[in-house]
Amino acid sequence: MIEVDFDVMSPAEKLALRSPTEQAKFLKDFSQQELKVLAHQWRGFLARPKQTMPTGDWTVWLILAGRGFGKTRTGAETVREMEQTGQSRRMILAGPTAADIRDTMLTGESGLLNIYPESERPKYEPSKRTITFKNGAIAVLVSADEPDRFRGLQCDFAWCDELASWRSAEAWDMLRFGMRLGNHPRCVITTTPKSTPLIIDLVKEARNPASVTKVIITTGSTYENRSNLPTQFFQQTISKYEGTRLGLQEIYAQVLEDVEGALWSAKMIDEARVKAMPCHAKRVVVAIDPAVTSGEQSDETGIIVAALGEDNHGYLLADLSGKFTPNIWARKAIRAYHSYHADRIIAEVNNGGDLVGLNLRTVDATIPFKAVSASKGKRTRAEPISALYEQKRIHHVGVYPDLETQLCVWDPIGDTKSPDRMDAMVWAMTELMQQTRARRDFSLLPPM
Repeated sequence: MIEVDFDVMSPAEKLALRSPTEQAKFLKDFSQQELKVLAHQWRGFLARPKQTMPTGDWTVWLILAGRGFGKTRTGAETVREMEQTGQSRRMILAGPTAADIRDTMLTGESGLLNIYPESERPKYEPSKRTITFKNGAIAVLVSADEPDRFRGLQCDFAWCDELASWRSAEAWDMLRFGMRLGNHPRCVITTTPKSTPLIIDLVKEARNPASVTKVIITTGSTYENRSNLPTQFFQQTISKYEGTRLGLQEIYAQVLEDVEGALWSAKMIDEARVKAMPCHAKRVVVAIDPAVTSGEQSDETGIIVAALGEDNHGYLLADLSGKFTPNIWARKAIRAYHSYHADRIIAEVNNGGDLVGLNLRTVDATIPFKAVSASKGKRTRAEPISALYEQKRIHHVGVYPDLETQLCVWDPIGDTKSPDRMDAMVWAMTELMQQTRARRDFSLLPPM
């Protein structure tokens, strides 16, 4: 069973976990009108952190998430925020088919027409293929099945649902040509990450800092919305697909397509995956690849927990990475050190220098810490670990969609952006496996 991290829950979900007395105490100061507003307040109450529109300079917000994550609600609420804040006056709402737009994006339980209070609900005119909002903003509805309908349309904001299911790449190209109104036209994409060329290209754009289109990716699994989904759904449906390739895509939102030049493949990782360590651990380490900054546009801090088994195989036990302040990532790493009974924390110090160790020891002066410095390129460090994966000597205990997607799409030649989770994993496995490699001179050669 996978537990949802309390830190990723929405304020509404956290409130629901409190006792009736605590709930009543929280709500007692709200008037009836304020409670009605609260029932529709997305940002700051109903939304989980991953479901709120990013700040900063971006063009495409790509939400790759599993079934039941809340993708449709996120897309609809983003449209609502854009029109109510006056950031958008002319939108395009696009889905795989006209029926998908109507039944999912508009009239579905989480659709655009159902998230507004009744008095604020926009006007839907099917014959005109338009939505007209109370403030005069207009959204045009366009099916990806009819790429030519995008020609001549212009917008300052677009919502594209299930882009991975669009039959025509031309529809996406035509939509991008139409994003030319306003000072900063933007697009939110909500989709299950099927391995289509469109999705792979967008992931590559996000990983390329030189890309003209600034793409931000948010990933999420079905489990993150567990408190809002029926228990029966998990018992009868989700459990059936746990540990399968379809489950990796539909539940954990992992991009399964292999990228040419990548050192890892989804098949390589999946074939060595285990549900639990088959033996006791000889060593456990927590590895950190700290981000230089901690702002909205910063890289993530990679935090990986890994073990060396008595069988001399490596086992990845946890991926705790994310965007954190230095104090937060230090606390997370030290909490993991104690929780997993690790014997050492290791961290790359190329960017932070002595401050990395100082930051950790400020939280806990007793932890054993080892600083590692990258004297070789990322590819040179990563290739031996990739070879161990290929030999099935490194195993993921469970599923780690963010890390695994990063491994499978990172191009060691063309991708210059820091692969933070991968770096932390490589440091962890290098620390654990170097002694076993020393005893087996030919251990990194491919099997005959």
